[in-house]
Amino acid sequence: MEGNQALFKYALRLGDNALILGHRLSEWCGHGPELEEDIALINVSLDLLGHSRSLLTYAGEVEGKGRSEDDLAYMRLERDYTNALICELPNGHFGDTIARQFLIDVFNQLLFKELCSSKDERIAAIAAKAIKEINYHLRHSTDWVLRLGDGTEESHDRIQDAFNRLWEYTGDLFAQTESDQWITANGIGPDPNELRPRWKQKVTEVLTEATLTVPEDAWMQKGSRTGTHTEHFGFLLAELQYMQRAMPGCEW
Repeated sequence: MEGNQALFKYALRLGDNALILGHRLSEWCGHGPELEEDIALINVSLDLLGHSRSLLTYAGEVEGKGRSEDDLAYMRLERDYTNALICELPNGHFGDTIARQFLIDVFNQLLFKELCSSKDERIAAIAAKAIKEINYHLRHSTDWVLRLGDGTEESHDRIQDAFNRLWEYTGDLFAQTESDQWITANGIGPDPNELRPRWKQKVTEVLTEATLTVPEDAWMQKGSRTGTHTEHFGFLLAELQYMQRAMPGCEW
């Protein structure tokens, strides 16, 4: 596989992860359990949108076909997105959102810390800027996991149930394709297989402190790397893309 194509796919996937998760979090605007948390979730959403803009802009430049960040964000078909499946799952209740966010935050912190040393200078620069915000995201979601897990009986049961239901989607975070192998071999990004045990260790530490049980590894959902998505993604994309589809080329 040509290097530019592999790099394009890598930057695109990272951008898709941030774009789709950021859109999901934006749905909490005006619906947070308290005003401070409403603002916090939207700030995290805005951070992710910023990460996505940088990564999608770079992906467009690497591709060399003149597509902008907006083109890549709003004008692709469903199967052209390769975000991790967990990013597109519905928000559910607050515990569902926090569990999802925590699992992704741990992954992002490990990944972007490694990307700061990427041999691709642009990826390294984007990661160096993003890691500061990702560290905050992880502190925020960790605090809530501890509060909910070691809180009331109801909060404990609800977030435990959230982790149990989300666990089968975590394997997709570490899925690899031929292009990922090129990325790893050329020092652009880390080997996901090396990240996974460190991710599992951190998740286990926090869940144990929160008096929660780490779900058992079993069958894992997969398919995002080849454009296969959950039944929820089409509805998300219809909302995300509506303005650009209705009025192509509109600017604010």
